[in-house]
Amino acid sequence: MGYAMVRSVALHGVAGEVIVVEADVAPGLPSLVVSGLPDAALSEARDRVRAAVHNSGAYWPQQRITVNLLPAHVRKHGSGFDTAVAIAVLAAGADLPIGRLADAVVLGELGLDGTIRPVRGVLPAVLAASRAGVGFAVVPQANITEARLVPDIEVRAADCLGRILGYLYGSENLLDPVLEGPPPEPPPLDLADVLGQERGRRVIELAAAGRHHVAMFGPPGAGKTMLAARLPGVLPPLCDQEAIEVTALHSIAGTLAPTGALIRRAPIQAPHHTASVSALVGGGSGLAKPGAISLAHHGVLFLDECAEFASGVLDALRQPLEQGEVRLRRTYGETVYPAQAQLVMAANPCPCAKPGGRQMCQCPSIIRRRYQARLSGPLMDRVDLQVDLDPVRSAALLNTEHVEPSSVIAKRVMMARQAATERWGASARTNGDVSGAMLRDKRFRLSRQILRPLTVEMDRGRLSARGFERSVRVAWTIADLDGRQRPEAADVREALEMRSRTAR
Repeated sequence: MGYAMVRSVALHGVAGEVIVVEADVAPGLPSLVVSGLPDAALSEARDRVRAAVHNSGAYWPQQRITVNLLPAHVRKHGSGFDTAVAIAVLAAGADLPIGRLADAVVLGELGLDGTIRPVRGVLPAVLAASRAGVGFAVVPQANITEARLVPDIEVRAADCLGRILGYLYGSENLLDPVLEGPPPEPPPLDLADVLGQERGRRVIELAAAGRHHVAMFGPPGAGKTMLAARLPGVLPPLCDQEAIEVTALHSIAGTLAPTGALIRRAPIQAPHHTASVSALVGGGSGLAKPGAISLAHHGVLFLDECAEFASGVLDALRQPLEQGEVRLRRTYGETVYPAQAQLVMAANPCPCAKPGGRQMCQCPSIIRRRYQARLSGPLMDRVDLQVDLDPVRSAALLNTEHVEPSSVIAKRVMMARQAATERWGASARTNGDVSGAMLRDKRFRLSRQILRPLTVEMDRGRLSARGFERSVRVAWTIADLDGRQRPEAADVREALEMRSRTAR
């Protein structure tokens, strides 16, 4: 009979908090009560933990057992507390020595046979433990590769509860990580595969250099999907901080590769047009899960056939695109997920979608307008680049001349981003992220003569204030790609053309 405590970690979105799992064993009828706002999965741990302890050859106290999770006001969810609960109960009721776990957090779900099974969100959980000053973490064997991505904390793994018990008694050792390099990633798709679509290639290069949102309209076969799928190949590799954020999100969602390697390439998410609001921005009952826009954090969210999406689903993107994060409020509180993704949309100009474009279209003008009106004005106002793509001609497909590959374009994109970072400093890393106040600063404010094409369109009511600022951002990106210090009038005109779907 006694009291013992072990630490674990609870996740709320991508943020983690160290939780104290305390157990008290007292005289009374055999029972196990779990308190501290557990969810259904955690409440069911009573039967899982008891069976796992028995099948691991340990003694289960036949007394009244109370398990409390501190802080008690924080909602806990998932089965990742199983192992910590088992150790705390055995330490309180069976005198299990737990001194070797005094500076540790323990994560893992228990099977009935005592095996420790992997759980989601190990990377952000271990990261939260490290930031809280914890120096040691015990994780499931299948999660050790992603847990090792966190610096400044010692990580060991266990494949079963019996191994941890043996470690505490001094008869066994925990498992060390296998030091193997991550498998090589397949090469990204190359823009050299896209033939006869110079305007589309230009749009992708501008989007990559300035992190601008894109909407492409054109008949089937114009190359819209090919262009969007090749955008990640010209984006810069993720830095350490970005890679950890992206990997943590995929760990929480359960979509991290079995190797658990750090995601270094910009991710791309392409949900089907029947996707719900929850699938796109996140949600679900109880604890809100990350959606496609969060899984595309620091990458690309591609909506193919975007006019076929439900209007409410598309409009749910407006706030995340503006704020760079998703705030989901549910019964258990608010969950915040980062969502700094580039939106790329592709759509046919009309329902009939003839390969020849407008010349072959059989849709009445009212049908065309209704089809394109499915994309709301407020959403399109947030899209910097909006272009019409012409059908690809046979001469382009038969052309044997060299087409610029993604590797060459990626170098120009990198140089343009470096120029933007040096110019904006700590205010923004790309032109697409710079604030309107910074654009109006006297150091970067463009002259009235240069901005005249935008002011004329705005005075005529064809351009909003948001559209004005976004066009200026695109003009800065054009100047950076061309190696100029400041945009010129021609850059502003091109930015306006790229936004208003006007002729070349």
